[in-house]
Amino acid sequence: MLRLLALLLLPLPALADPAVGRLNLSGYKHREMCSGTLIAPDKVLTAAHCVATVQDGYLKRLGDMTFVADWNGESHKGAAKLRAVQVHPKAFTDGRFDLSHDIAVVELAQPLQPTPHPLGDKGLPGPLTLIGYQRSAPHRQAETGYCYGAPEGPLWRIACRVEPGQSGGPVLNDAGEIVAVISAVQEEQALVVPVDEWLREQLRR
Repeated sequence: MLRLLALLLLPLPALADPAVGRLNLSGYKHREMCSGTLIAPDKVLTAAHCVATVQDGYLKRLGDMTFVADWNGESHKGAAKLRAVQVHPKAFTDGRFDLSHDIAVVELAQPLQPTPHPLGDKGLPGPLTLIGYQRSAPHRQAETGYCYGAPEGPLWRIACRVEPGQSGGPVLNDAGEIVAVISAVQEEQALVVPVDEWLREQLRR
């Protein structure tokens, strides 16, 4: 009986977030992946560098990209091709990529069922939760909670470990609202782009 009680007290594994998915990019001689989050049934928030090339700002081929919600290696909560992409207007200035505006909104060809995450204001210092798909384990979501951060110029540095592949993934506050987007990895910590008015305007359209 005591052994059974001990088993019952073990922490349960974190449940996957159905609104978070993989943004798959495939094409001739290349295959890439990023992360993204539904912010409306037919809109996904991700990083600008996931959908545009940082060398020149040109959009990657829409036909090569698919968003797959809550992919776990065997099943998913819905998948859709892309209809359009809106990159932050300040992500590229005079042909140069600006990490501090590394966000984009992907418009899906059809709406998906998972409940979207709302945008929020309350972010730093935390606690925050980072979610995304890592290249080292591309078939399941990686979720890191109880993260704290601080401003680093226009970006936020979050003192939690992230990996390539998590770019475009959400930074959630304790209310489950998106307050930033994972953009880069520096010294195994996340550099993230906070939600801004341009992004809110995309949801009002």
